[in-house]
Amino acid sequence: MGFLADKTVFSPLTKEILEESISFSCGNEDLDGFFHNDAVSYADNLFGKSYCYYLEESKADIVCAFTVSNASIFTKYLPNARKKKVGKHVPHIKQDLIYPAVLIGRLGISTKFQHLHIGTEVIDFIKSWFVEPYNKTGCRYLVVDAYNEDVPIAFYKKNGFDFMFSTEEQEKSYRGIVSDKPLKTRLMYFDLILIK
Repeated sequence: MGFLADKTVFSPLTKEILEESISFSCGNEDLDGFFHNDAVSYADNLFGKSYCYYLEESKADIVCAFTVSNASIFTKYLPNARKKKVGKHVPHIKQDLIYPAVLIGRLGISTKFQHLHIGTEVIDFIKSWFVEPYNKTGCRYLVVDAYNEDVPIAFYKKNGFDFMFSTEEQEKSYRGIVSDKPLKTRLMYFDLILIK
């Protein structure tokens, strides 16, 4: 199988697990801050649910963590070419609607376990988790607001995600951002029908 299936336990990310795991770091200050300080409160307030994989022999060794929440793709706000691309595999009768999605809000791999393809294992797990027979919410797409940096963008592209908007200018317009600076994040999506 893979590292996660062979050597770890899957669990909701709880306050107790975090208290036992003082060394969990993804090497990204924003991600670390979220998982250590905000993830439990985020779940308590029903904004999203965080999960983790920790080593079988010790909850103190969190291998990775991720957060998911409900989302939607509002096709009426997409440029025509993108609307067609996103809805490519959607039956004609359902086109131009609001498509149900799950947002991968955060995804972090411990620096101790990076470069073992664990990120791809997590993405594959999430994809399968939201497709039959487990289809938890009836979602069609996975969406992610990826850091607009070479490594995260390449990672999501390698895992089948595509940009929601073909240019940063289109995405800035959608988000109501007036700035010449590059976006900090880019919206990307994956159509789950491709693996059903």
